Amino acid sequence: MSDHDRQPRSSVPPRPLIEKTPNGETATAQRLAMNRTGSFEWDLKARTLDVDDAGLLVFGLDPLTFDSRPESVVERLEPSERARLDMAIDEAIRGGRSSYSVHIRVPLDGGKDQWAHIQARILRRDDGRAQRVIGVVRDATAEVTHSAFVLDLEKRRQRQTNIIERTTSALSRAVTVDDVTAALTGPGGLARLGADGLALGLVENTSLNVIALSGDPLEAINGLGSGGLDRRFPLADTVLSGRPRFLNSVSGLAHRYPVVAPHAGQLRFRAAAYLPLVAQARSLGTLALFYREETPFNADERNLCLGLAAIVAQSLQRATLFDEEREFATGLQATMLPRRIQEIEGGEIAVRYHAAWSGRQVGGDWYDVIALPKNRFGIVVGDVQGHDTHAAAIMGQLRIALRAYAGEGHSPSTVLARASRFLAELDTERFATCTYAQVDLASGTVRVVRAGHLGPLIRHMDGRVGSPQVRGGLPLGISTDFEYEEFPETRLDLVPGDTLVLYTDGLVEEPGGDIETGVQALIHEVSEGPAGARALADHLSDRLWERWGSGDDVALLVLRRSPDPGSPRAPRLHLYIHQADPEGLSDARTIVRQALNDWDMSELADDAELVTGELLVNVLLHTEGGAVLTLEVLPEPVRRVRLSVQDRSSVWPRRRSPGETATSGRGLLLLDAVAARWGIESRGEGKAVWCEIGSSAPPPPTGRK
Repeated sequence: MSDHDRQPRSSVPPRPLIEKTPNGETATAQRLAMNRTGSFEWDLKARTLDVDDAGLLVFGLDPLTFDSRPESVVERLEPSERARLDMAIDEAIRGGRSSYSVHIRVPLDGGKDQWAHIQARILRRDDGRAQRVIGVVRDATAEVTHSAFVLDLEKRRQRQTNIIERTTSALSRAVTVDDVTAALTGPGGLARLGADGLALGLVENTSLNVIALSGDPLEAINGLGSGGLDRRFPLADTVLSGRPRFLNSVSGLAHRYPVVAPHAGQLRFRAAAYLPLVAQARSLGTLALFYREETPFNADERNLCLGLAAIVAQSLQRATLFDEEREFATGLQATMLPRRIQEIEGGEIAVRYHAAWSGRQVGGDWYDVIALPKNRFGIVVGDVQGHDTHAAAIMGQLRIALRAYAGEGHSPSTVLARASRFLAELDTERFATCTYAQVDLASGTVRVVRAGHLGPLIRHMDGRVGSPQVRGGLPLGISTDFEYEEFPETRLDLVPGDTLVLYTDGLVEEPGGDIETGVQALIHEVSEGPAGARALADHLSDRLWERWGSGDDVALLVLRRSPDPGSPRAPRLHLYIHQADPEGLSDARTIVRQALNDWDMSELADDAELVTGELLVNVLLHTEGGAVLTLEVLPEPVRRVRLSVQDRSSVWPRRRSPGETATSGRGLLLLDAVAARWGIESRGEGKAVWCEIGSSAPPPPTGRK
């Protein structure tokens, strides 16, 4: 034997602690797999989980990479299994129990699943609070897979999962408390919950208010349950105790709560679950579910009910907070806006304000109507940058400042220049846009200025809607920073029956859409809407604000100059033709002809249409503004119409003698030839050329037979 052969056995290298099998699996893993039971210890305060190697393999985790975090175990589970495990643990800890047992399905690498059976004991401190959880976990795949239990469990699990998913989906869209109750009691609400009846009570101060009933529950009988927190009633008892009540029969309910015994014969259900609604350690109320079939309320059913209560409680907490914030925000906004709008002489004015539906995200939109000397008034619609309470506060200050500057009698351009300076001097980086106008309804004159805002619309008596070109300046605040406080004025004329519409961008902005599309939709609705200012404001709010949604505030102001009704014997119409409207002349001729046809005076339509075109062309070519056309039937025995065209030029037309080849200069000659009478009158800042068309002599008297 060689020296090498006589080498002692102890010199052979030791076997490694972790051996690899031909397929790559460790020998340790093989031995642990044969031992299908492991143990764990969960420290609730330190949030650490100590699991032995056998237990980790049952959970499908690698012992070499486990980080002692409870989340590492839970995150492997499917959402439905995770919810069942959470509900089982929560019910045991909150219910004061000392142990719990639950089966869960654990996904393994490679796409396979195995069942784990967890049996745990809860260790509590002297004051009863849970401190640690110790227990065992074992591979229960064989016993579960090859028994009828798994089939029933799968069926019940699928039903519970569907109930949880449908309820969660329905309540995820609930914003207000009313939305929550609608989701629970509306179409399909009970079916989603898997129940036949429902009662929902909320705690308000020291009383319980039943806010939702569905399916003839106990609380629907004579208002049982509403009022003070009285332990004699199941809803209140559940709130005060903080523990769920699972009742398998009506007799059991009557025995526990004798006060409801006289009503037992009216009840249609055979089982009930009264569930406390608790969110962030705050008791919100009680959810009661009623069932017409026998319900044993085993562990899974109880976990399902508690899970539903948790979902409803979270939704109610979120909705209650939203309602409180909405009340705060809308209350703040209301204090910033005018309490009332005064009546105006010679017209009708309506305002509408809609706050964005987003909690405290209140915006800085505003409107105002300001009384001015000489029976004039100012109107304004504006928007401060941002959607928060700071924007609302800036809006309130700016509205008051603008009102003060306007009341001092300054011109519209000066009012905006001073308002811009005021905003720039505030300790804020916000800017604002607005449209301000001074209105004199006696003459129909409107002097408009814009500061980065959308221009107004004018609806004429015939339903046409114009968008006049109103020159504008930079937004308030920015214009001062750039030292460009120029806000040029634009004069508009409102004839009797015309309507002026001012608005903020929330009325025309569709999320993700082009603002021009919204403006065209607004023009269409203004044209199609009712004539009255209030009715038109309601129409626009209903058709557009609800159409775009509630993501932005909306301020709307509608001003209508009172129409000139005339009389059946002497009808009258007014029409404004803007100089920048290329189709205005053609439209005016058509409107005059149609009006005379409607008044049974079609024999005068040709002459009236000819004169209309001639007079309007003179104004549009030789002046710097638009024209107001008035057509009326004279209240005389003579069948005659009077046509007047008013402009803002003080230069009177003069008669000329055009040559044979001249293309103009025949206007007054044409009036001489067509009209029975004509003339020129001074009108305020300008003049009016008028003519009368029709018979120059009264009709012969009618003889009697």
